[in-house]
Amino acid sequence: MALNIVLIEPEIPNNTGNIGRLALATGSNLHLVKPFGFELSDKRLKRAGLDYWQHLSVTVYENSDEFFTRHSDKKMAFFSSHGQQNHWSMDYSTDLFLVFGKESVGLSKNITERNLDNLYKIPLYSEHIRSLNLANAVGIVVYEGLRQFE
Repeated sequence: MALNIVLIEPEIPNNTGNIGRLALATGSNLHLVKPFGFELSDKRLKRAGLDYWQHLSVTVYENSDEFFTRHSDKKMAFFSSHGQQNHWSMDYSTDLFLVFGKESVGLSKNITERNLDNLYKIPLYSEHIRSLNLANAVGIVVYEGLRQFE
């Protein structure tokens, strides 16, 4: 019943560390797609994940082509501030892949345009903000999935 959290080209080690901690807490698997904006040995990554990192299920991919080729048969949901559907309207299922883009620009236009039917957003209620912090967004989406599983 594990969800799969996918970070495409994450840039900030603290976010990735916090998301790793969240993945472990929720029984989710973490998938990291290179290039990264940091090294996996970065002490900020380890500090944010504390001493839990060694217990986490993490898979690393050299690029997005490798990730999408290896999981072409899997159900995926993509998250972007440009999505037209709210994340709570989605039907979560076992082994679903939840795909998030990098902190600075989100998912590439190529990825979002190919997946419009599975593109979701977390609603924002202020015109003064473009997006949420990546770790917060992942937490919102994952816990909505767990809520729906109950």
